[in-house]
Amino acid sequence: MRRVLLVLLVLVLAAGAAVAAKVLRHTSSSSPGSAAGATSTTSTTTAHSYATAPLTGLADPSGLSATRPALTIKIENTPEALPQWGIDQADVVYEEIVNGGITRLAAVFNSHAPTKVGPVRSVRPTDAQIVWPLGGIFAFSGGAPYAINAISQAPVKLEDESSSGAAMFRDPNRQAPHNLYANAAGLFAFKGSPTPPPSLFTYRSATQAATGLKVASFTVGFPSIYPVTWTWNVATSSWDRTLFGQPIVTGTGVRVSPKNVVVMFVNYVNGVGTFSSYANLQGSGTVWVFSDGREVRGTWSRGTSKSDVIAYTGANGKPLALTAGQTWVELQYVGGPMSVTPAK
Repeated sequence: MRRVLLVLLVLVLAAGAAVAAKVLRHTSSSSPGSAAGATSTTSTTTAHSYATAPLTGLADPSGLSATRPALTIKIENTPEALPQWGIDQADVVYEEIVNGGITRLAAVFNSHAPTKVGPVRSVRPTDAQIVWPLGGIFAFSGGAPYAINAISQAPVKLEDESSSGAAMFRDPNRQAPHNLYANAAGLFAFKGSPTPPPSLFTYRSATQAATGLKVASFTVGFPSIYPVTWTWNVATSSWDRTLFGQPIVTGTGVRVSPKNVVVMFVNYVNGVGTFSSYANLQGSGTVWVFSDGREVRGTWSRGTSKSDVIAYTGANGKPLALTAGQTWVELQYVGGPMSVTPAK
């Protein structure tokens, strides 16, 4: 009996040693850096570092913004133009006063390339001032000779209905001239430089708190029927756009609601709303920045070169920081009405 028990004990110990040796070999091969005879459990976390889109300050996992130039598309802003298409996907939108006191949009795309943008309308002299620092591609539909001459001197590749082929098209269900649209993806195929475009704004970090007066809404008093109201949406942390007494919703049903609205007070050469007037974006002036539900006032300035990017500076001499995301720039005339409703 003792001999049987002894044999069984030897067999158990041998089996245990074999299992231990197998485990040790597996551990050693899985963890080359571990000490002999030691077991360890490791876990790895992959950190993703994405490029930042230059015109929004947002992370760009696709990396496409680094491969594209700026694409500026001139868009109609009359009641007949509604609903507009694609403006919710623009990185930056400029709203300018043109003849008769109406307003038009210059929407700048880089991060996204919607297949329908518009309605596309004519170039105006202010557009050359906007695109000089950006370069890239400028898409439009005709224009007066002096406006064509101004944009032709800017460092942009010009594309209109006659040159862009399938990248511009007419919607047969809309009445001309409110029915011309652009395919941003198609227009990007025409290339342009620089790639990517320069950054236009300074953005706050995720841990940097916004400062300034808390605002419920404000109205930019453009002439005639074009005053536009922006209302802070707490749920989306963005500014809802209202024009002609109605919420502005795109053709795809998206509420227009950018993260930032920058109001620049500028001098309109040749008078506000005259046929040949344009916003002079050289020099300096007052700026009101609305971001993260707050308002901060400061100064905008651009050097003597048209290619200089406009700087936005606070009273402390530091750059005014925006929330990463879409920004609208309102080119209000000097002395133009503004009303601000503080938040309760």
